[in-house]
Amino acid sequence: MKYLNEYRDPDKVKTLLKEIKETVTKPWKIMEVCGGQTHSLVKNGILDLLPKEITMIHGPGCPVCVTPLNLIDKAIYLAEKKGVILCSFGDMLRVPGSEKSLLQIKAEGSDVRILYSPSDAVKIARDNPDKEVVFFAVGFETTAPANALSVIQAKKMGLTNYSILVSHVLVPPAIEAIMDDEETRIDAFLGAGHVAAIMGLNEYYPLAKKYNVPIVATGFEPVEMLMGILEAVKLLEKRESKVENAYKRVVSEDGAPAARKLIFEAFEISDRIWRGIGNIPNSGYELNSNYQDFDANIKFAIDIEKAKESDKCIAGLILKGIKKPVECPAFGKECNPENPLGAPMVSSEGACAAYYHYSI
Repeated sequence: MKYLNEYRDPDKVKTLLKEIKETVTKPWKIMEVCGGQTHSLVKNGILDLLPKEITMIHGPGCPVCVTPLNLIDKAIYLAEKKGVILCSFGDMLRVPGSEKSLLQIKAEGSDVRILYSPSDAVKIARDNPDKEVVFFAVGFETTAPANALSVIQAKKMGLTNYSILVSHVLVPPAIEAIMDDEETRIDAFLGAGHVAAIMGLNEYYPLAKKYNVPIVATGFEPVEMLMGILEAVKLLEKRESKVENAYKRVVSEDGAPAARKLIFEAFEISDRIWRGIGNIPNSGYELNSNYQDFDANIKFAIDIEKAKESDKCIAGLILKGIKKPVECPAFGKECNPENPLGAPMVSSEGACAAYYHYSI
């Protein structure tokens, strides 16, 4: 398939690996921010092919993994106790709350629906005027335009039975939090290409300068991953803290202005709690004053205290890149896809799931 096979070409992979090996002269730690990139590295065996000087550190780039425990409990509460039609992307259903998951309450009879677009949830609200419909709006900047559009549509249609439970997190503040953490040591970052496709590259220039680290936007296929790693190694070896674009077929300098316009029509930047990490200032979106009628937190006056994570789960250390999944004592034992202790074992982008499925 064009635009796919050429980015999985074994000969191109070999050429890039050879160039990386010829370029690197000292140890470097490179963090891939996005969980989709983590899966690509593990699934395609890239971690085993890279020279020993390069250590890939898996970052917190899985919005499902960093959605706070109490927010999952809120979604469960709305569906189970308030009788709403709870709509969500499929990857949230098996993420454990403090006692249950959305999949469990769906099996018990709650009206939980898997959707591919929040616009479908708006249609459900239109077709069920006697029922409250809540969409669990989870994601990075990538899914924010569609979630923003859903409340914009609902307002224009005069729907009063639609709202969203917001759990949007932002990548640049997460990079800041990682670099400010005394336990972490990162030399360069691979930026999430899908986020840069929306937001552009401008937010990364101040970060590269402030922390003296190269940041390279890259894609997800093996060739794209290696192109990004090669570019990062070149910059590191030259001691250049630049922002580079290794995903030019998708990412432009300015991103997608129309999509950003939708985001800031409905959302404003706010502090956000990241599961396993804690509060990161200015790291999320919440609905602004013009759309607060569509904020499920406000509409249902939900107040659920932060629940306690499993003592056996070290997801926080994994999300910050301090530990690898295989360093968790519960990995593959008490914690597995059928009985996950934490979100990184559940999510399709979770580091623990990647290691479980592709490296053991």
